[in-house]
Amino acid sequence: MDADWQGYVDVSLISTGHIDQAGIYNVADELFWAVSPGFNPTPEEMKVIVGLVKGDGELRDRAFGEGLHVAGTRYILTRAEDRSIYARSGRTGIAVAATHRTVIVAHHPETAVAGNANSTVENLADYLVGQGY
Repeated sequence: MDADWQGYVDVSLISTGHIDQAGIYNVADELFWAVSPGFNPTPEEMKVIVGLVKGDGELRDRAFGEGLHVAGTRYILTRAEDRSIYARSGRTGIAVAATHRTVIVAHHPETAVAGNANSTVENLADYLVGQGY
């Protein structure tokens, strides 16, 4: 993991208070460039997430019907469009945003407002796209 990528997770996501766990996944290498401690989405879960942000309609239909699993927890998919995915499990949730080379996967706690968590992830994705990622 690169220290700069870890900084994006720690500072741009976790320190906002809107996100409590997150990772930045490199699509080409199929590895996390950075991840917060204790956040462990599996390779199988990431394949589904990458497929969803790439617009795989069959995966989308399945995820809407069966749920989206992230780090072993099942979430109800509430939105999957363009480069973004939003899912809920009770008052916690997952926000995902893709860039050209990465997928940001973030978890928000019960105490966070889902819209703020989603905006935080989208803003980092916009920044990374602007930097060529």
